[in-house]
Amino acid sequence: MKYTYKTQGTCSSHIELEIEDNIITDIAFWGGCNGNLQGISRLVKGMPVNDVISRLEGIRCGGRPTSCPDQLCRALHEMGF
Repeated sequence: MKYTYKTQGTCSSHIELEIEDNIITDIAFWGGCNGNLQGISRLVKGMPVNDVISRLEGIRCGGRPTSCPDQLCRALHEMGF
């Protein structure tokens, strides 16, 4: 399943995801702090969706009420996970 999520309140503009059998098989953050987002992409690629949500949901970025990892979790919930 491929999905594009438009982020809100973060430095990235959107997240592209591909999930098969509840495993994140591909992910890309567009825009934003590229080095950190590449690290997050490498971290979650190959992880089960539930593990990603349990580890990253609610993370905040500086004074912002959300972050790119938190927005990833919101995208996963929107996809039905």
